[in-house]
Amino acid sequence: MANTFSEAVREAIRQEMEADPRVVVIGEDQRGGHGGTNPALETEKIEALGGVLGVTKGLWTQFGSERVIDTPITESAIAGMAAGAALTGLRPVAEIMFMDFFGVCFDQIYNQAAKFRYMFGGKAETPVVFRGMIGAGFGAAAQHSQSPYHIFTSVPGLKVVVPSSAYDAKGLLIQAIRDDDPVMFCEHKMLYGESGEVPEEPYTIPFGVANYTRRGTDVTVVALGAMVPRANQAADRLAEEGISVEVVDPRTTSPLDEDGICESVDATGRLVVVDESAARCGFAHDVAALVAQKALTSLTAPVQLVTPPHTPVPFSPVLEAAWMPDVDRICDAVRKVVSER
Repeated sequence: MANTFSEAVREAIRQEMEADPRVVVIGEDQRGGHGGTNPALETEKIEALGGVLGVTKGLWTQFGSERVIDTPITESAIAGMAAGAALTGLRPVAEIMFMDFFGVCFDQIYNQAAKFRYMFGGKAETPVVFRGMIGAGFGAAAQHSQSPYHIFTSVPGLKVVVPSSAYDAKGLLIQAIRDDDPVMFCEHKMLYGESGEVPEEPYTIPFGVANYTRRGTDVTVVALGAMVPRANQAADRLAEEGISVEVVDPRTTSPLDEDGICESVDATGRLVVVDESAARCGFAHDVAALVAQKALTSLTAPVQLVTPPHTPVPFSPVLEAAWMPDVDRICDAVRKVVSER
């Protein structure tokens, strides 16, 4: 069955709410002022807004206000409420909306939810999912276009998911909701409209298992989120030039499939990492360091990183497009590692 990325996210939450009464949704605009009673038909519920881009649209209508909780504009309260609810036995799915806003509620995530299991000697489970949009390309400017998954990855106690397709979004989100630890679930807003085959029945994708979206022998390209389709396009273009590219999508940055990445590099001898998170201290640098530590002798050329410049995301559409890693830059990086010895 073909679904868009956003439909896959909604379906995952809906099916888990139907299966487990402990699953609740918390966030801004989940009802959005559009819920209530139709004056003409008092028993008929008006469709809820479902978040800023309508990803959870319909959940309030089906499950009501006790399980789909509309909040004020206060990320600190959303994250704190979700973390506390998880400690009491619920399984909250909290929407931060734009992941850029994590700075407002980072104490509740970084110092509380991520550390409960450790602080209480393993006796406290915190099964909470913090959902939010990441990524540039939407013209949403510097405060609404970042991809801070590298920051979440650096926090012990957090699991971090960055899906790249509708199929992965559903399976990874169901896995996240069922997980007993806090999960940061990062949804690239430019993927919401992308379609793919998604099974109707619930299924899970285990964390820490990379997906090989293209198989190749000359170069390994590691990419996340919206960078995966771009890496696939680059691989297809380069195949016409006789360059065989293997694209590895880790899907989760914590846990990270270190063995899967290193095995690919061992086979190809070359590595390009495409990363939208940061030009300094980002996910690309983490992967490069991993390969330098565990697969250095397999490399036949220096590692190439394709990242944005170390600047805020521009608002100008022309500058934003230039800021983001694109297919041309990925192809250039691959050609460079193939030509170097």
